[in-house]
Amino acid sequence: MVQTTSSPATKEAKKSSMPVLAGGIAIGIALSAAFFAGHQFWPTPSGLPTPSAHAPIAQSQAPTGAFLSMAENTIADMASKASESVVNIDISKNIQVPTVGFNSPFQFFFGNGMEQNGAPRKFQQHGSGSGVVIRQDGYILTNNHVVGQADEIKVTLNDKREFQGKVVGRDSFTDLALVKIDATGLPIAQLGTSKNLRPGDWAIAIGSPLGLDHSVTMGIISALGRSLSDINSVDFIQTDAAINPGNSGGPLLNIRGEVIGLNTAIRGDGQNIGFAIPIDIAKEVVDQLVKGGTIKRPYVGIYMQDLNEKIAHAIGVPANTKGVLIAKVEPEGPAARGGLTAGDVIEKVDGKPVLTSKEVQKQIRSHKVDETVDFLVLRNGALTAATVKLGDYPQRDQVEH
Repeated sequence: MVQTTSSPATKEAKKSSMPVLAGGIAIGIALSAAFFAGHQFWPTPSGLPTPSAHAPIAQSQAPTGAFLSMAENTIADMASKASESVVNIDISKNIQVPTVGFNSPFQFFFGNGMEQNGAPRKFQQHGSGSGVVIRQDGYILTNNHVVGQADEIKVTLNDKREFQGKVVGRDSFTDLALVKIDATGLPIAQLGTSKNLRPGDWAIAIGSPLGLDHSVTMGIISALGRSLSDINSVDFIQTDAAINPGNSGGPLLNIRGEVIGLNTAIRGDGQNIGFAIPIDIAKEVVDQLVKGGTIKRPYVGIYMQDLNEKIAHAIGVPANTKGVLIAKVEPEGPAARGGLTAGDVIEKVDGKPVLTSKEVQKQIRSHKVDETVDFLVLRNGALTAATVKLGDYPQRDQVEH
C-alpha cells in the first residue's frame, strides 16, 4: 500500500520498562446534562417551570442538583456497562544480548581486544495495553503494536479472571490484531458506527493507562479524517481526551456506550491530541482476520508528498505543476520494478488526474493484488508512462500458522 510522509505521531499504547512503543492512544469523552438523540442539551425536567422569554436574565435558573445527578449517573452507568467487555493485556518478550568482555585492562582502554565472552545475557521486556471483547467465545480486538512479537500474552478480564492469549490474526496496515482466549459466555462490546460522527460529539475512552486498568476518561471528537502516514494510511478519529501509555487497544465510545473507534496513537509533541481507528474499518478487518488470519492489500512501495510551490521550486519544476511527488521508492518493491523513481511527479493514475496523495491511494485501493496500474509521471521535464504490477502489502509481525 502506498504511504505518505507527514508529521510524526507517537505510538505509545504499551507501558513498558523499555521506551514506550510508538502508537498507543486513548480517547476521552466529556459529557453534560441529559443525553437525547446522542447529543447534549438541557431539556426541562418534568415538574420544573419553563423560564419566561421576558424574565430577567438574572432570574433564569440552572438545572437542579437532582438533574445533574441524573446526567452523571447516566455516564457512570454507561461506562460501567461498557467496561465489562474491556480487558487488560500484559505482554512479555524474551530478549538476548551478547556478553562483551576484554582480555586485559589495557585492552579496555586501548581497544583491539573486545570479544564475546560466555553466554548471551537474557532478560524480559514487559508491556501492557488494552483490548475489547467482540465475541462471546473469546475473540478480543486490540492494536497490533500492543501484542507485537510477544512470547507471552496475559489477558485479564473485568472480573479479574486471567487467561493466556494467542494472536490469531493481525493487520499491520491498520495496526489491528485479533487475540483469542479459551473462554465462553463473555460479555461483548456493543459496536456502533463511525460513519455519522461529527467534531464536537462526545466520546468516552476506557483502557489501562500506565497499567491502571479500566480507567475512564472523557472528551470530545476534535476532528475526523486525520492521516498519520507513519502509523499507516488510515483516516483516524482525533480526540482531545487525556490518554497515556497503556490505553492503546481500548474502546472509544459514543454517548450511548457504543464503540466508535479503537484508541491507537497520540502526538508526543502535543497535549490532548489522540487518534483512534474508526470502528467501521475495524469491522471489515476483523471479518477477514477471523476467516484467514491475514489480509491482502494492494501495495506499490512509494512514499509521497503533496506538491506545492516551495517543493516544486526545490525539485526544479514549474510552480504551477499539478501532481504528487514520489519522495522515496522502496528498493525491489513493485514501483521500483515498474520503473518509478524518487523525484517523479505523478500526474495521472489509470488516466485520472491526481492532486493529492490521498487521491493516489484511492486509485490504488480500487485494485487487487497482482493487478496492474498505469502511471503518468513528470520526469526531467518530460511525461513518462510506467505500468506497475501491484504487490501484497508486507505484513510485519506475521502470525505463524
